[in-house]
Amino acid sequence: MLVDNKKKRGETEIPMASLADIAFLLLIFFLVTTTIDVDRGIGLTLPAKGEETEVRSTNITNLLVNAAGEVLVDGEQVAMNDVARLIREKIAENEKLIVSVKTDRLTKYEAYVQVLDELKVANATRISIAEPEK
Repeated sequence: MLVDNKKKRGETEIPMASLADIAFLLLIFFLVTTTIDVDRGIGLTLPAKGEETEVRSTNITNLLVNAAGEVLVDGEQVAMNDVARLIREKIAENEKLIVSVKTDRLTKYEAYVQVLDELKVANATRISIAEPEK
C-alpha cells in the first residue's frame, strides 16, 4: 500500500455569509461621510414684521425692471452690465444709500436675479425690495 505524503488539497472557499453585512456597513459609512451641496438661494436679512423707518428721499435710489427686462435707475435707462458700476459710484457718494428694487409683475425671474447679482457685485448691502404694481 502506497501512502501518498501529499496532503489532499481541499477546495478553498470564500465565506459569503458576511458579504451582505460588509456591503451594508460600507453603504452606511459613505452615506454618513458624504456631504451634499444644498442651494442656499438669495440670502436676505428681513426686518421685523411691522417695523417702519423714515428714510430721506436723498438716501434712496429707485431701480426699476420692466417686463421687457430693461433697467431704469432713477428714471434713466441703464444697460444691465452697467448697473454694478453705477450703483457702486452712487454708494461712494452716499454711504447710507438704499437701493429700492421694483419689478413689473411680468418681469422674467432671470432678469430680477441678474439685477440682484449686479447689486451684490456693487457691494450694495441696503436693498429694499418693493412689491410689484398690480
